[in-house]
Amino acid sequence: MPARKGTTFGFKRGGTLLASQIRKGSESRGFAVSRVLTQWPEIAGEEIAAQSRPVKVSYGRGGFGASLTILTTGANAPMLEMQKENLRERVNAAYGYNAISRILITQTAPIGFADGQADFDHRAGKPAETSEPNPQTRAEAADLAAPVANNDLRSALEKLGQNVLTKSQTSKPQR
Repeated sequence: MPARKGTTFGFKRGGTLLASQIRKGSESRGFAVSRVLTQWPEIAGEEIAAQSRPVKVSYGRGGFGASLTILTTGANAPMLEMQKENLRERVNAAYGYNAISRILITQTAPIGFADGQADFDHRAGKPAETSEPNPQTRAEAADLAAPVANNDLRSALEKLGQNVLTKSQTSKPQR
């Protein structure tokens, strides 16, 4: 059979460019196999993944018998507690060997995540609303930063001053 000719024309696939960074990031959190993080719904099942998320894998001193820490809300913790052994078997199947010896469940308040609801999907946050400071605030910030000789530093300090002054004006306690 003739040798297979590459079809990438000198380009690399996207996955190969990011593989080392993803591996490094997941290993720093204790995940030797990043598949547990990236494919949690597939490994744990849709129902369990909707209630939980893997946080870290910690290894014992001897290097045998790692512990998987899972984050969930307080109401779902008893249900996950009853499914721990089944979940451990599924995670070990993803590793390919008996890497996880126990599962620890960490509970958080139902409002521990965004906007009063526990949401285990990874989403980008909402951008902060920006409003222009009033002319008086701009003038006050410019006066405070005026002694600085460097133009770039002065403009950065003016922006910082505007943000601080605007924040202090809006957060004054009402009596």
